[in-house]
Amino acid sequence: MTMDVQVGDTLVMKKPHPCGEKKWLVLRTGADFRLRCLGCGHEVMIDRFKAEKNIRQILRPEK
Repeated sequence: MTMDVQVGDTLVMKKPHPCGEKKWLVLRTGADFRLRCLGCGHEVMIDRFKAEKNIRQILRPEK
C-alpha cells in the first residue's frame, strides 16, 4: 500500500540531508518523487518505495 503523498506536501525524513535539513518539498509524484531540500534547495529524483520507507511525517499546507 502506498502513502498519500501529494505535490506541495513537506516530507520530514528519518535521516538529514548533508546540509543538515530533514524537510523536503514534493515537486512531483508518480513512480518516482522529485523532492527539493528546504535547507539548500538541492533537487533529487528518488524511487517512491525508497522514499516512503524513509518518511517520518507528512506536513500538509493549510488550505
